[in-house]
Amino acid sequence: MKIANFIIDQDSPVFIIAELSANHNGSIVTAIETVKAAKRAGANCIKLQTFTADTITLDSKKEDFRINQGTLWDGQYLHDLYKTTFLPWEWHEKIMQVAKEEGLICFSSPFDPTSVEFLEKLNVPAYKIASFEITDIPLIELVASKGKPVIISTGIAGQGDIELALDACKRMGNNDIALLKCTSSYPAPIDEANMVMVKDLAERYGVISGLSDHTMGNTVPVVATCFGAKIIEKHFILDKTIGGADASFSMDEMEFTEMVKAVREAEKAIGKVDYTLTEKQKKGREFSRSLYVVEDIKTGEVITEKNVRSIRPGFGMHPKYYDQIIGQKFSKGVEKGDRLTKDSIIGFK
Repeated sequence: MKIANFIIDQDSPVFIIAELSANHNGSIVTAIETVKAAKRAGANCIKLQTFTADTITLDSKKEDFRINQGTLWDGQYLHDLYKTTFLPWEWHEKIMQVAKEEGLICFSSPFDPTSVEFLEKLNVPAYKIASFEITDIPLIELVASKGKPVIISTGIAGQGDIELALDACKRMGNNDIALLKCTSSYPAPIDEANMVMVKDLAERYGVISGLSDHTMGNTVPVVATCFGAKIIEKHFILDKTIGGADASFSMDEMEFTEMVKAVREAEKAIGKVDYTLTEKQKKGREFSRSLYVVEDIKTGEVITEKNVRSIRPGFGMHPKYYDQIIGQKFSKGVEKGDRLTKDSIIGFK
C-alpha cells in the first residue's frame, strides 16, 4: 500500500495518523495550528472527517436519534452533536495545503457520496472508512471505485461485516485495503483493546492491519506495534483546555510526541529474526564462562575438579569439554589463573 509518498508494508515503519476529528473546535486557526503541532509531534499524517449534520443524519427529535449508549455525548441528538463538530468543507483545501507545506500527508473519512465526490476534487491520496460506516456497503463501493487505498476501522464489526466490506472493495477491483482494530468506546477500556486481533486481521484477511485507538495513554499503540500494526491512528488535540466533543480522549502535543517515541522505540526493539551475534554481543562473550586453571600445576598432574573450574571470563576452553578433560593429564606446567587450552592437555583432540 502506498499513500502519497509513504509505502506501507511489513518492512515499513508504522504510519502514524493524527486524527483531527472535532478538535478544530469551530476555528480554522485552531485547525491549522493543530496540523502544525501534529507535525512537531512526529505524525506522518493528519486525517480529517468530511460530513455535515445533514449528510450524516436527520434533524429529528425522535427517540431513535437521541444518543443513549453510555457515551460522553448521551442525551444529545445526533444532528445537534454533528452540527457543532463537523469540519466546514470550505476549510478542507486550506488545511490540506498547510499539511502539504508541513510535510504531512492529509486525507479524510467521507460519510456519504457527496463527501466522496468533494474529496475527489481535492485529490486526496486515500480514504478512511469510520467504524460506524463499515455496514454502509454502497459507500464503501463508491470509495473503493476511486482506486485509492482504503483504510477501514472495525470498531463495531463482526467477522461477517468485515468480509462484506472487503468484498465490496474487491468488487470494485480495489485490493489496496487496510483493516484497523478499533474499540468504539470513548475513551476505550484498555482491557477491551484485544491487540492480538491486529495480527489476526493481517493473517486472516491478507491485508495491512493496524490500530485506531481510543484508549488513554500509549500502552495500546506500543502493544499494537509489537503485534505487527503498520498503521496507528490516534485523536489529536492542540490543547485539551479548549474542550470539545473529543477532547477528553485525545492526545495533546506532548502526549502524542511521547507515543510516537514509544512506537519508534518498540519498532527498534522488535528487530528481526537473526541468530548471528553483533560485534557488541561478541565482545560480551568475554564475560561468559570458560575453563581456567585454579591451582599452580606441574607437568603430568591429573586434571581434577579442584584444579580446573568453569568460571568467568570466557577466554579459556568451552565448558562443554569439562567432563571430557577430567582425569586427563597436563602436558606442561601452568599457573593459577591461566586459561585451560587444548595444547595444555596430553593427547587432547
